[in-house]
Amino acid sequence: MERKANYSFPLLVMEIAAVLLGLIFLSPFYFVISNSVKTLGEILLNAAKWPSTYHWDNYKKVWEQLDFPHVFMNSLLITVFSVCGIVLISSMMAYRLVRKPTVFNKILFTALVASMIIPFQSVMLQLVRITSLLELRGHLYGIIICYFGFGLALSMFLFHGFIKSVPLEVEEAAVVDGCTPYGVYFKIVFPLLTPIMVTVIILNTLWIWNDYLLPVLVIGGNKDLTTIPLGITKFFGAYTKKWDLALPGLAIGIAPIIVFFLFLQKYIVEGITAGSVKG
Repeated sequence: MERKANYSFPLLVMEIAAVLLGLIFLSPFYFVISNSVKTLGEILLNAAKWPSTYHWDNYKKVWEQLDFPHVFMNSLLITVFSVCGIVLISSMMAYRLVRKPTVFNKILFTALVASMIIPFQSVMLQLVRITSLLELRGHLYGIIICYFGFGLALSMFLFHGFIKSVPLEVEEAAVVDGCTPYGVYFKIVFPLLTPIMVTVIILNTLWIWNDYLLPVLVIGGNKDLTTIPLGITKFFGAYTKKWDLALPGLAIGIAPIIVFFLFLQKYIVEGITAGSVKG
């Protein structure tokens, strides 16, 4: 009875709004899944209708034409190496900036945070010139280095807020016991960063796995390094759009990242909350 008394009309409206908002966010998945098993004619006729017959051979065609195992491995290698590098470098940067608050480090921190508001489109031309000058275009290490540069600022900012909550006394005790500076970081501090580290991993994985613009600028025409987003664009020509193949490609491409996100999504709120509240 007490629960019914506390259930107010504004709360009901908020719950209905939350459900409607959830349906809006889920609607793209409905269109991708339902249209991935249709013919091109059925898609163009009524994309919102659930298919009456399922053309599973669309997935087989995409798997073969896209050479999916190859592009999947490219996306996986780029994502794993980029995320690992971003986590390691940004966490070490944040640790140094927190523990050594010199004037230079404060200016550096402010500059890195300010860089997050710069639109990527404003540096695209300069990026192409620099990567060409340094011979990074068309190479695996080139795209990974670029992801390092663009992913460090936000990751460092998240680590920075969390490291402030790490007790300095723990590090001092380790030093007294004879631990080296690197030992203090990797044996004491780094394991304590697990909540925010998982958040950084999730955010960067979602970004890098689904990214199209940076790979198309850096990888260019090197077909050996084609990622899933780049591979799907082959179904879109100047005058034709093969939606019956592009949509199954999207469904296959997002499946691994959805599974990854579902397993780790609870750590996003936990990590960000810990980094902001404790910091």
